[in-house]
Amino acid sequence: MEPRAEGRQHARWVCLDVGETLIDETRVWAVWADILQLPYLTLAAAIGATIAAGNPHQSVFEYLGVDDWQHLAPEVERRYGGFQAEDLYPDALPALDALRDSGCSLAVIANQPAQRAAELVAIGVSPDVMAMSDAMGVAKPDPAFFDQVLARCHDPMPGDVAYVGDRVDNDVRPAAAAGLRAVWLRRGPWGVVQRDDEHRAHLVVDSLAELVERLDEVWAS
Repeated sequence: MEPRAEGRQHARWVCLDVGETLIDETRVWAVWADILQLPYLTLAAAIGATIAAGNPHQSVFEYLGVDDWQHLAPEVERRYGGFQAEDLYPDALPALDALRDSGCSLAVIANQPAQRAAELVAIGVSPDVMAMSDAMGVAKPDPAFFDQVLARCHDPMPGDVAYVGDRVDNDVRPAAAAGLRAVWLRRGPWGVVQRDDEHRAHLVVDSLAELVERLDEVWAS
C-alpha cells in the first residue's frame, strides 16, 4: 500500500504492530484450542509458560506435546476466517484517526501472513503504508525488518519513527536498537508477562488511547 499523498516523506511516523496491538488474538487461539481439543485455560497456561521462558510462540505446541501442529494450520485458518471487525481492539480505529489528525503518517508493518493486509483494509485499517512480513521476506526481530520499516516509510530519520508493539523481544528491543522510538503496549499475553528490564522503551502505555494522549512524550524522550 502506497502513501495517500505526496510530500509527507519528512513527517513523523507511527508504525504499529498488528497482533495484540490492533488485533485481539483471543479468537484465533480459541480456534487452536478447539482443534487441539483442549480447554482454553490449558492452552493459555502453555502460552504463559512459553512467554516466561522467552521462547518463540511456536514453542507452545512443544509444551502441549503436539508435534504436527503445522499440518493443522490450514484447518485453523479455515475456521478462523482471517481478521474480522470483532477482532479489532475497541481503541484501534479511533487511535489511528487521532494519530493521523495529530499530523503523523501511519504505517502498519508486522509479522503476519501476506493476506492479512487485505483483511485489515476490509475492516477499516487504512494507514499510509502497510506491509506484512511474509510479503517482505523478513520478520522481527531481524534488524533487516526495521530497515524495511524505514525504507517503506520513505527513509525518514529513525528517530522520527515510533514503532508500537506488545512484545519486548520482537518489538521494543530491536526497534530501539535500530534507532526508532520504541513504544511498548502492555496488553495481550506478551505485554502482561514480559518485562522491559533493560528499559529500552521510550514510552510504555496500556492502550492505544493512552498512546494518543501521551504521543508528545515519544518525541521528547
